[in-house]
Amino acid sequence: MTTAVQRPGFRRKFIGDKAFYSSVLAVSVPIMIQNGISNFVSMLDNIMVGRVGTEQMSGVSIVNQLMFVYFLCIFGGLGGVGIFTAQYYGNNDEEGVRRTFRYKIWLAVIISVLAAIAFIAFGEPLIGLYLNGEDGAADLAATLRYGMGYLNIVLLSVPAFAVLQIYASTIRACGETVLPMKAGVVAVFVNLVFNYLLIFGKFGFPEMGVYGAAVATVLSRYVEAAIVVIWVHTHKKKNTWIVGAYKTLAVPLPIVKKFFIKGMPLLANEALWSTAMAMLTQCYSLRGLNVIVAFNIANTLSGMMNIVFFSMGDAVSIMVGQLLGAGETDKAVDTDNKIIFFAVFFSLLTMILFMALSPFFPKLYNTNEEARHLATSIMIVQAAFSPLFAFCHCTYFTLRSGGKTIVTFLFDSAFNCVISLPVAFVLSRYTAIPAVWCYAIVTACDFLKAGIGYGMLKKGIWIHNIVAEDKA
Repeated sequence: MTTAVQRPGFRRKFIGDKAFYSSVLAVSVPIMIQNGISNFVSMLDNIMVGRVGTEQMSGVSIVNQLMFVYFLCIFGGLGGVGIFTAQYYGNNDEEGVRRTFRYKIWLAVIISVLAAIAFIAFGEPLIGLYLNGEDGAADLAATLRYGMGYLNIVLLSVPAFAVLQIYASTIRACGETVLPMKAGVVAVFVNLVFNYLLIFGKFGFPEMGVYGAAVATVLSRYVEAAIVVIWVHTHKKKNTWIVGAYKTLAVPLPIVKKFFIKGMPLLANEALWSTAMAMLTQCYSLRGLNVIVAFNIANTLSGMMNIVFFSMGDAVSIMVGQLLGAGETDKAVDTDNKIIFFAVFFSLLTMILFMALSPFFPKLYNTNEEARHLATSIMIVQAAFSPLFAFCHCTYFTLRSGGKTIVTFLFDSAFNCVISLPVAFVLSRYTAIPAVWCYAIVTACDFLKAGIGYGMLKKGIWIHNIVAEDKA
């Protein structure tokens, strides 16, 4: 006589106990606080720039969209090898962690140099791609001028950002999330203070407008990097992997090959995904400069509203990655299910708050009424889809935690390039539908993405210990 296998109930599968949530929050709350404060100060920064004028805000917004491609290339490149960092750490392999650190140095230098060359050589035509619509030639020329001035200054922050991410990504993968949070808090307040002083020329400082915002960004990047680097090197008992890390920067060729094979699809994913997002914005910009302004306003608030599920993605990457590296696959699956449910549940709560704030937030900006109305409509769309975003975000990090980087590439950036971008291209160029409806239709394509992700989660194709062979 056979006994039927009883599946776990909904509560047991998706809802954890107090000990579980304590462990999740221990990892995610510092990241949440850092992201929350960073986004809050960025919001104040954005509002301050927005008080200067529409053209200034548009120029800064376009440059930040372009810099976003570089940021995600760094995140993707370092995140790819960070999969190994988390699993090496879970397997108590310090030399493995050192090798990932050295590899990150080389990769960050290469990406940063290529990005700087691209922005210096092609900055003006790249910004020009977004200057469309029926706006006056003088407005478009002013936007281009402000954007180029902002870009030329902000490029000075690239070395600091690269160093920061090399160190911060390593210690986060090893479970240290509090220190990057503290450094981020200090940095955003430095940014906020100098924004106020340099944008508006307070307390004897020069009134630099948007260029002052760029200087403040550069200063804050170097402060944040200095705090993280100094802490790592003065706490060697906690960060034992840093001892001897600089004795050589060489990484054995077989290890490089392994990191490259696993990591490059993730780098390619972030590069293509961020490029696709920039191209999506360019499609929407065909409806005029007000659309750029509206997306800038809406994305500022959405960054605040979505910090919970963003931090849950990091929790999946760290906790599930370490469990897989330790060989605890059943616990990894259970942890992943509960974190994803937690993220989607909280996104439903923030959705309500997001919608409530959408009519009022755009009024903080010194722009025209059309841009404010567009921003409110975009925020309502973003709020309505936030649970979908949360599920897709955590699914992406689940696939990544098991080293399935080619699968994550297909799931994320390939989907955007093959589905979302062509839909936006056709709607923006061959129809007259408003930008908000175009954005809503493109965003609705993510339901297909979520369905694909759910299927892969259910099959468990992501469950993989990528460092097990090192101990064989």
